[in-house]
Amino acid sequence: MRTIAFVGPSGTGKSHRAAQVAKQNGADAIIDDGLLISGNRVVAGTSAKKAPTKLASVRQALFVDQLAAKEVSLAIKKLNPKCVMILGTSDGMVNKIASALGLPDIDKIVRIESVASKEQMEQALNMRKNEGKHVIPAPAFEIKKDFSGYFLHPMRFFRKSLAAGDDFEEDKTIVRPTFSYLGEYTISDNVVISSVKHEAMREKAVYRVNSVNIRSTAHGAHIDVTLTLKYGVNIPDACHRIQHRIRDGVERYTSINVRRVHIYVRGLYYPQDK
Repeated sequence: MRTIAFVGPSGTGKSHRAAQVAKQNGADAIIDDGLLISGNRVVAGTSAKKAPTKLASVRQALFVDQLAAKEVSLAIKKLNPKCVMILGTSDGMVNKIASALGLPDIDKIVRIESVASKEQMEQALNMRKNEGKHVIPAPAFEIKKDFSGYFLHPMRFFRKSLAAGDDFEEDKTIVRPTFSYLGEYTISDNVVISSVKHEAMREKAVYRVNSVNIRSTAHGAHIDVTLTLKYGVNIPDACHRIQHRIRDGVERYTSINVRRVHIYVRGLYYPQDK
């Protein structure tokens, strides 16, 4: 197994270009900010971008915690990649990560300057500085439970190289980390409740939303909705559609990961009811 590194100053676009650089250099696994990523899948680890402070984020990215290092090290052995690429801000950082994970010595270092122009790096720095946005080189569905309420949006790229038959897709996710200097933000329960009511009432089978209860967990929201449906509808089918509408709508509007939607039918509405 080989170990290579992708090095550049913080915020210059390493994570944005990680998949492409890995493919160009034969790496089939990536270590980035505490995560082991392979084939668009988070294999092990916890994102340092979820750490409560910048210092804690650095410690997590360096695998200072021995239990975290052991978890990822064992996952690497099980995955058995041909080549692992480590992302870092300096030669010293990537060497420390390789040592913490028990990886072979780094035999090649790719510099961000060799794959990105000065203008592109400045644009990435501006996005980091002014908007607090960070990229994770993995699809949104792989990390959304750990970043409930912190998503900005997923990205998908289709890249085509000059070599025939070398097309590939790559997924990334933009997040605003917990330690963002722009400050922590929260979403009011009233906003979520309004979203739930709006989505439920879009379903023709619904006459009234009687109540909405939201319970927050570490990985997302549990939503209980009590409804009055219109007489004559297929109740199981209608409830199934409503569940999907609510989940998709709340996640779209708020970026909160919806873990569960329970529908309770309180009654049926007859047109002649007053």
